[in-house]
Amino acid sequence: MSARLTCHCLTAALVFMAGTAIADEAAGRPAATAGAIDAAITRGVDFLTNSQNSNGSWGGPTMTKGLTVYAPLPGAHHAFRAGASGIALSGLIDARDARPHAGAAIDKAAAWTAAELPKLRRADTTTTYNVWGHAYGLRALTRLHAREQDPAKKAEWARLAQEQIALANRFEDVDGGWGYLDVFDGLATRKPSGLPTSFTTATMLLAMASARDAMRLTLDGPIVKSSLAAIRRQRTPDFSYTYSHAYRNHPRLDINRPAGSLARSQSCNAALRVFGDETVTDEVIETWAQRFLDREGWLDIGRKRPIPHEAHFRIAGYFYYYGIYYFTESVALLPREKQAPYARRLASILVGRQEKDGSWWDFPLYSYHQPYGTGYALMALAWCRDVLTERGL
Repeated sequence: MSARLTCHCLTAALVFMAGTAIADEAAGRPAATAGAIDAAITRGVDFLTNSQNSNGSWGGPTMTKGLTVYAPLPGAHHAFRAGASGIALSGLIDARDARPHAGAAIDKAAAWTAAELPKLRRADTTTTYNVWGHAYGLRALTRLHAREQDPAKKAEWARLAQEQIALANRFEDVDGGWGYLDVFDGLATRKPSGLPTSFTTATMLLAMASARDAMRLTLDGPIVKSSLAAIRRQRTPDFSYTYSHAYRNHPRLDINRPAGSLARSQSCNAALRVFGDETVTDEVIETWAQRFLDREGWLDIGRKRPIPHEAHFRIAGYFYYYGIYYFTESVALLPREKQAPYARRLASILVGRQEKDGSWWDFPLYSYHQPYGTGYALMALAWCRDVLTERGL
């Protein structure tokens, strides 16, 4: 690269970052300094270590608020706990907190994961919440494998991860992909036949890809192919994604428009790109990344609302930190030199959204919401920290 071109690229990046800094200040957000990011991560780690269950997991069927989501007992709560614990554990590992109590919490959670994750199944034929546990269990197992030094223990983490992939494959929908409910067709089938969703499918595929690449695991080719096809069927020309397979023929319903797809497009674009879809170009990633940051306040309208899909364009509160985490997964696919402006602006948002107790949360879900929200936020903030540190910012 010529000196002149390098100078132009650096100037453009500095102008972009200056503009985002002004935007953050105008929004009343604290500056995303290295110290502020580190302090937020430390407080998040402390929240997770202090709220961890005695058995090493996080969350439970308490704090019902008199309004709860459909959750057949006891299996739905096994799934919620597995998913929330996988996210929380992943956040703890990504934080790279060297304090002894953080390491002890990781070890305790690792033991719970090894003992309980293999038992996870769907609660009954009406739900497949377990797919969230398989997906985020895979995320945690991938990180546990990476930090393990003992070859025998690394092999065991890889074995458990391959087992989770096999379990997830059982619950692929007959139409391709994965969903979390199977209550709308009145059928009880061995393989789910209800509501595969674009974002659940993307979540699973990204977790599988990460585990495959890190541990040299095997994915089922036909299942991957049919799941990718399911996401593409739900994609509209502007790279919005309909909520579910059933909505693919109703792309202009409010929930399926760009405003409703703000979080879904982050994970779906990333999944298709990771598996080689050349239509998801850098331009597509950047367009949706910029849209996400510019309209974060729009997504925030649904944050903490207790009824799913009660916000405009039927946005549910639980899409907030989900979208933030998969924003980082999507932007991480861009050339490294393009990532820093997005990281700085996202860090400013996250530092400003942290609760007084050190947690982050977006949707009251029994007592699982603070662990999963904090885990998502820690993974996202750790990515911001690493990108900004690498660029010397």
